[in-house]
Amino acid sequence: MKKPIIIALLIYLVQGLVHNLGHPVTPAFVKALEIPDYMFGVFYATMSSGIVLGAPVWGIVADRGNKKLAMIIGLMLYSIGQFFFGYSGNMYWMIFFRFVSGFGASASLTLFVSHMVEISEPKDRAKHLAWLAAALALGRSFGYFVGGFISSNPTAINLLGTGITSLERVFLIQALINLGLVVLILFFIKAVKIYKQNVNKPNFFESFKNIKTINKTVLIFLISLIFMSIAFTNLSKYLDVYFNAEGFSTGRIGNYNLIIGIVAILTSIFIVPLVTKLRKNLLILELVQITSIIAVIYVFRANNFIVAVYSVFMIFVIGKAIFQPLEQNFIADHAKPGLYSTTMGVRQSFFSIGMVIGPLIGGFLFDINPRYVFDFSAIMIFIALILVFIVNLRIKRQENQTS
Repeated sequence: MKKPIIIALLIYLVQGLVHNLGHPVTPAFVKALEIPDYMFGVFYATMSSGIVLGAPVWGIVADRGNKKLAMIIGLMLYSIGQFFFGYSGNMYWMIFFRFVSGFGASASLTLFVSHMVEISEPKDRAKHLAWLAAALALGRSFGYFVGGFISSNPTAINLLGTGITSLERVFLIQALINLGLVVLILFFIKAVKIYKQNVNKPNFFESFKNIKTINKTVLIFLISLIFMSIAFTNLSKYLDVYFNAEGFSTGRIGNYNLIIGIVAILTSIFIVPLVTKLRKNLLILELVQITSIIAVIYVFRANNFIVAVYSVFMIFVIGKAIFQPLEQNFIADHAKPGLYSTTMGVRQSFFSIGMVIGPLIGGFLFDINPRYVFDFSAIMIFIALILVFIVNLRIKRQENQTS
């Protein structure tokens, strides 16, 4: 494995850990501030709005040759946003700083994917993207575990002051460690060519015109990502809230997410490389969507939820781990050389639209009946399935016309 790939994987893993430290404590933190439960969804949606707007901007900046600087500035904005989210103490300021966090986080979320696309050979691209997703998932799981541990373990609470009445300390710790991530990028990314100057670079505003050149088939696929993102987001975030509502501790939430991360990384290492060799990416995406719908509908109707979520729900976790690198590779195959960051910025924006819509709807559905959130997620996957099916038909029709 090439050194640049190893560096990217390790830094992305660290990012996954850092950026998820606050997630297991956020429901309890919001509740402790006596903020309405539906605001949990609003906070998450606001952060996602920052990602929607930030991703294409950072992508264009990166394609003009400033990728590392964009990553560093974005991560510094994320630290600022997370610190003030924890310490502002005002619901409306918290909304603003969640937007700042999202805008900042979108830089590295977008640019590490385009970076991996650029340093990978086409035949290995899907595999490397799977490893990148696995690194983020494993880091995310450790982040949940550590965040849950330091807010529930008596020794950690005494040492760090992160008890139920001082959960804002978790966001301070997150902001400080995130600045360490900036140092890692500053020193370890500099030796890697993270963009290719094989095309003329338009000016910043002209670069937005490239977004209009996306063909209709890819556009339909991107729209399908909105619906998948709504489902992925609600199944992730409201599963945490569901655990909390059922009386499980932040430590239990962290432990469960660690298991999810392990399952995801094992899938990425052992299953995704085999799947990519079949060269039937869209068909596999359809199969993943069908099995995910079945798993989600069953788990939240099972007589023993805890057994079902630790067993049948893992089908969804495996499917999600397969889905992401295949969809990213599909989009990369349709990107113009030298504009990978811009294209992945557009992809991140479409995906993040679902991250905005999902929690807003999910919050109100959860208040009515928690199961409605998960049923709604299954419906979203079904709509995405129909759109991917249309994309597959259009591609086959285009292939028949050219043959």
